[in-house]
Parts: sequence; C-alpha cells; structure tokens
Amino acid sequence: MASDDTRPTARIQVIDRAAALLDAIARYPDPVSLKILAADSQLHVSTAHRILAALIQNQLVERTGAGHYRLGLRLLQFGVRLHGNLDVCAIARPFMETLRDRFGETINLTIREGDAMVYIEKASPSRLMQVQHLVGARAPLHVTAVGKLMLGAAGAEAIRAYAERTNLPAYTRNSITDLSRLIAECTDALTRGYALDDEEAELDVGCIGVLLYDSTGHVSAGLSVSAPIARRRLEWALELSETGRAISARLGHRPED
Repeated sequence: MASDDTRPTARIQVIDRAAALLDAIARYPDPVSLKILAADSQLHVSTAHRILAALIQNQLVERTGAGHYRLGLRLLQFGVRLHGNLDVCAIARPFMETLRDRFGETINLTIREGDAMVYIEKASPSRLMQVQHLVGARAPLHVTAVGKLMLGAAGAEAIRAYAERTNLPAYTRNSITDLSRLIAECTDALTRGYALDDEEAELDVGCIGVLLYDSTGHVSAGLSVSAPIARRRLEWALELSETGRAISARLGHRPED
C-alpha cells in the first residue's frame, strides 16, 4: 500500500525534472551536452539521459549528430499555437465587446481542435437571461455554426471523413445526421459567408457564425453570436460578417479583389 501512495509523487518528480531539463536547454543558444544539462538541472547523468530519451520520443527534445540536445519541433509548434491564440484573442476582444453591446447577446471566439470547436474567449452581456459557453468548453463541428464553416472550408472529402469518424451523433432533434445534407449545409454556408445553428447543439439556443482568416489566407478562428432562439435576429449576420472581415484584416488577411 505504501508504494502505491508514493506513485503520484514520483510522477510529479519526473515532470519537475523534465521541466528543469527543458529550462536548461532553453538557456543555451546552441545544442548542449548531456553533462552540462545534468549539472545545470542538478540531476545524475543517467537520470538526465533517461528523461531526455523520453522527451525525444515525444518530440519535445531533439538530439544532434554530435550527441548534444536542443528543444524539439513539437515545443515550437506549441509556442506558435499559443502565440496565435493569444494574438487573435487580444485583437478580437474589443470587436467582441462592441458586438455584445449592440446585440445584447453573448459573443464567442472559437478555434478548431480535431473534430470539435473550442471556446477560447467570450464577451457576455449583463442581462439575466443569456447563453453561456464556458471558455475551454468543446462542441462537435456539425452542430455548431462556426463548425459547419470549418467543415465547409475543409471540403466535401473532409466532411465525409469527419462523418465516418464521428457517425454524426444527434444532440437535439434538429441536429444534422445525414451526410448529404451536412455537405450541402456546410457548402452553402461557406458560400454565403455565415452559418446558422438552429437549436442543433442545444434546444432553445440559436447561433450565427463567421470565419476569421490570418495573413496566410488560412482559417484562424471563428466568431459567433449565441442567443435564445426567440431573440436571435438573422440581420445580425451582416454586422457579424463585417466584424469578421475587420478582425481578419487586423490578423493580416488580405482577401483577393
């Protein structure tokens, strides 16, 4: 029993040691030797070597031909992604607050992670009855307005692959569970420039969504307004689309004439 109780502590200790090694690598502009890393992180050479091997396996560290170590590509990808999310949140926030005040409803900023949309920022009104999406919450692509646009931007084959992976589960009686209908809905929404969620993720809740684009022309995030279905107004789509273009411009997007 005692050995079982020490396992969580041992796991935490390994994480602390791995972090110390990553910090040590990051302090040097060039690849650094095992001996120096072990000394800097106050670890035995064999312990440092074992942890570095696990970090290499997970692409968090790379080993050069000379037997030195540097930070891995996966860490760089994490950094780029975090920086991108922080940028789009900072840029979008004042625009979201303006829309919130004009519509009196919740404005959401979302990104795609795999087969789901993740809420990374929101601007909520002060009114008592409002739609709440927690930052960090996830929702399936096919039942969200922005998710449909993401699928449409990926193309019909990608939508088919998504349907095969997920089987298009129904979350309400309005959820789209037919592949042909989903392809048509996503394609039409992309052409139109905005998409709707008509009580497809949650009954009595309706959304309007648009896409945000970065300087490379790729989809960066999604912007949406969520409201009780009785209060949602389709005319919001025009201002939401205009705001989406303004945010995209701030992200460096330059649409073709």
